[in-house]
Amino acid sequence: MITAYIAIGSNLSDPVQQTKNAIEALKTLPQSQFLNVSSLYSSTPMGPQDQPDYINAVVEIKTDLSAMELLNSTQAIEQEHGRVRKDERWGPRTLDLDIILYGQQTIDNERLTVPHYGMRQREFVLYPLAEIAPELQLPDGVSLQSVLSTVPRNGLSIWRA
Repeated sequence: MITAYIAIGSNLSDPVQQTKNAIEALKTLPQSQFLNVSSLYSSTPMGPQDQPDYINAVVEIKTDLSAMELLNSTQAIEQEHGRVRKDERWGPRTLDLDIILYGQQTIDNERLTVPHYGMRQREFVLYPLAEIAPELQLPDGVSLQSVLSTVPRNGLSIWRA
């Protein structure tokens, strides 16, 4: 089985509940074992600032699904939760599930880039990831802690009800 990390983000239609629903859906992925989930975090939006703040988390799973099967499964979960794919990058969304790491593999095709192309700059991915996998080494051999030390929190905080 391969260990994969999936980032969750939502800022529409009750983002806290959307995130919790996504976590529950990820627990039921076929040929997969749910291992861990970070705290929920609140973050300001990337890109256009005229949208609500996000709720973010990162999930760790072990899976026998191929990377593309996992992508198909996460996109199906997004659709089930009202995700409408638009050309607008960094716009508001009900649910965003990104495969940020798939074992130590590097994947770059028209549908999937792993490690996720923006993970090294995104505090809302790195801090939750570090919470559940503090000793993680990225596929290029760089430690997660080393990357984390270069990325400010930018107002990221653990969400409190």
